[in-house]
Amino acid sequence: MNKKHALIMVACCLIPITGFALVSLFNIPLKSVFLFAMVLLCPLSHILMMKFMVHGDSHQHGKAMDHAHHEAIPQISKPGKVSD
Repeated sequence: MNKKHALIMVACCLIPITGFALVSLFNIPLKSVFLFAMVLLCPLSHILMMKFMVHGDSHQHGKAMDHAHHEAIPQISKPGKVSD
């Protein structure tokens, strides 16, 4: 396991623990905390999903496939012109 992965794991464990401690320390109603978390859940999950999805391999593969596909298609000449 590399350092970056370990730091992400520690952060993901400490953030909820800190959140629960702050809620209990400041007597914040859980209903408002839950509502705020639900509002942020969708945009944050999309941001994280886009960041951690691997796009590099699929785009390179797709470009190579498109290029090979275009080479296989014969060129069609315009009507009235004779091609070699």
